[in-house]
Amino acid sequence: MLGVALGILTAIGGFVDIGDLVTNAVVGSRFGLSLVWVTVLGVVGICIFAQMSGRVAAVSGRATFEIIRERLGPRASLLNLLASFFINLMTLTAEVGGVALALQLASSVHYLAWVPVAGFAVWLVVWRVKFKILENVTGLLGLTLIVFAVALFLLNPDWNHLFTQATQPAVPEGEAPATYWYYAVALFGAAMTPYEVFFFSSGAVEEKWTVKDLSQSRLNVLVGFPLGGFLSIAIAACAAVVLLPAGIGVTSLSQVVLPVAEAGGKLALAFVIVGVLAATFGAALETTLSSGYTLSQFFGWSWGKFRRPVRAARFHLVMILCLLVGMGVLATGVDPIKVTEFSVVFSAVALPLTYIPILIVANDPEYMGEHVNGRMLNFAAIVFMVIILLAAIAAIPLMLLSGAGA
Repeated sequence: MLGVALGILTAIGGFVDIGDLVTNAVVGSRFGLSLVWVTVLGVVGICIFAQMSGRVAAVSGRATFEIIRERLGPRASLLNLLASFFINLMTLTAEVGGVALALQLASSVHYLAWVPVAGFAVWLVVWRVKFKILENVTGLLGLTLIVFAVALFLLNPDWNHLFTQATQPAVPEGEAPATYWYYAVALFGAAMTPYEVFFFSSGAVEEKWTVKDLSQSRLNVLVGFPLGGFLSIAIAACAAVVLLPAGIGVTSLSQVVLPVAEAGGKLALAFVIVGVLAATFGAALETTLSSGYTLSQFFGWSWGKFRRPVRAARFHLVMILCLLVGMGVLATGVDPIKVTEFSVVFSAVALPLTYIPILIVANDPEYMGEHVNGRMLNFAAIVFMVIILLAAIAAIPLMLLSGAGA
């Protein structure tokens, strides 16, 4: 089980962060399961993306941004860096806020009072805790979010109705097509957020994967990311069963967990709070580390938790500064959930900038030798490249047409 902890942590932090918890609940409460196909599509896409980046890291011994800079050159890859770093910083801000919201849910103390505690805890873990412990503990605690799936069964829904919603997707009456497709792009962007791949490939380097570890890389991908997708669908289904019929719109974290509390009472609520806290904290760790990974790899600085902080000073300094920026933004009172909802849309916009270079490198025998993409994987990767480009082009117009989903 511990062998797939990297994939579990990446999936829990990527699929089930604070914004995705709320987004899936919003989608379920407004569209039922008519957007499940997007989550499935996103799972397949992120599996392809992560499988390529993990294989590149294992074969070359270098992480994503080292490869992008070397393959594209410093000038061309600077655009990738700026877009990826900005989105990562937005997501980091939201995840620290998400930890604070989870603590508010557990304590009834306003989330702004928890922001400094959350930021300090993230820094302390990143500074002091070994990577292996970080991924094992946080990833496995996040598995308590399986309570959403348990709650769905306890709610005893009309399974035929849910199946029909999922297999015969349509724009519900009263919803505009632009809003439906806006949330489709948002869900796709949430499933294929670039920081997931930065963290996954950098984690492979942290754990010193080689060609011998390619099977472990595939296992991480094929277990971790589908698990994250399964949990996302369970969250949406719970909202579709409880919130949609009652006409309850999701605007807070308490409404997200309401179906779990209704199904399983206080015990289930305790489990879901632990899961939400672990997931948001794991996502905060991922995005904090990814901020250090991207800049350090681009500029050729010493990086990695396998090095003592004094030997990777700039790597750790970047993470501290990013945490301080995120905490400063949250101190203004900005809604962390809204920040993440916008960040996943912009993730869809920026996704081609990282996906396409990795696809190119995964087919380059100078880097990969005999481990280049196979024919079937390449066909699927190219199909997804087209889908990613379409989503990137449509994201901003749909945001404007739908009023950001309003």
